[in-house]
Amino acid sequence: MTVIGEKTMNTQVMRWAAEESEAGRLRFPEVVAGLLEAGVESYCADLVRGEKVYYMPSGETLVVKSTLPVSVIAEEFSQAGLVAAIRGAQADTIRYPEFLRQTRAAGVVAYRVFLTGRRAVYFGRKGEVHIEEFPGARA
Repeated sequence: MTVIGEKTMNTQVMRWAAEESEAGRLRFPEVVAGLLEAGVESYCADLVRGEKVYYMPSGETLVVKSTLPVSVIAEEFSQAGLVAAIRGAQADTIRYPEFLRQTRAAGVVAYRVFLTGRRAVYFGRKGEVHIEEFPGARA
């Protein structure tokens, strides 16, 4: 754990979420549950740099470098390709390594997951945006 002031940030949970996702052993709901329990508010995956930044409500952050190879990102943004990747992950027909491959092929350069807001925002290289609410997020 990293101690900052009098508060602690459980970096072990963030590293666990990144490593186990990249190994294809975790489903997205398991990642969300673990990170929320550790107090993580959101995280941003930079697919160009191959890293994630985890954000705490206090302003503390942790950067975790990906162990997966960084591959080429398509020039054009394909919302249909992105949505297909998201649906595959939701149905557990693909896991994170394949999700990354498909989202890069769909032209996604980054995405931010707002755990407490129950949505993810995906970005294309020309500023395209796709907002995906977590299943069941709408009341």
